[in-house]
Amino acid sequence: MGGDDDDDDDIPQLSSHTLAALQEFCRDQQQREGTKISQGFKQYSIGSIEEDWQLSQFWYDDETALRLANEAILAAGRGGRIACVSAPSVYQKLKEQDDKDFSVCILEYDTRFSVYGEEFIFYDYNNPLNLPGNLIPHSFDIVLADPPYLSEECLRKTAETIKYLTKGKILLCTGAVMEEQAVKHLGVKMCNFTPKHAQNLANEFRCYVNYDSGLDCDSSCSECT
Repeated sequence: MGGDDDDDDDIPQLSSHTLAALQEFCRDQQQREGTKISQGFKQYSIGSIEEDWQLSQFWYDDETALRLANEAILAAGRGGRIACVSAPSVYQKLKEQDDKDFSVCILEYDTRFSVYGEEFIFYDYNNPLNLPGNLIPHSFDIVLADPPYLSEECLRKTAETIKYLTKGKILLCTGAVMEEQAVKHLGVKMCNFTPKHAQNLANEFRCYVNYDSGLDCDSSCSECT
C-alpha cells in the first residue's frame, strides 16, 4: 500500500496545455457574448445572449416573442409598466419596440442579462419576495412570467412574485401539464395561442391569462399580432 503522496499522484490533473486551452475557450466565450451585446443594433436580438440549457433556458422563436410582446403592450396600455419574470426573449422583443409608450424591466437569475443596465433585476425564484425596495407592490400593469422549471414548487414561488408585482393582469407561459397548478395559484385560464420555441421542446407549452386577451384571437387577426 502506498502513502498519502502516492494517493495524491493518482488524482488526475490537467496538463498545462489542456489548462491553457480551457482558459482560452472561456475567454473566447466571454468575448463572444461581449461582442454581441456591444453591437448596439443587435443588442436586443433574440439569441444575442445564447441559451444556457443548464439554467433551463429555451428562447421563444421570433414570431412567438413578438406576439407575446405585442400582447403585453396592449394589456399594459399607454404609458404602462411591464415586468418580464424569467422571460428574457420577450423582454428583448419589447426593447426592439422601445419607440412605443411603455416601460419594462427584466427579473432574471442569469447575470449575463445585467448588460441591460438598470432594467435588469437579479431574481431567484427560491426567494420570491427578495426584491429591490424600489419595486413597489402592485406597480406593474402586467406581469409576464415563464417559470424556468415545470414543477409545482417553481410555479408556486414564481406566483408569489407575480402577485406581489402586478396590479392585476397576469400572462403566464408554462407547460400544458401545469394547467391545474396555474389555475390553483394564479386563477388564470389557458389561451388558444400556443407559444413556440427556437429549439423544439418535448413538452407542450401554453399561455395562461386572467383577463380578456388577444391571445385567444386567431393568429391572423390584425389587431392582435
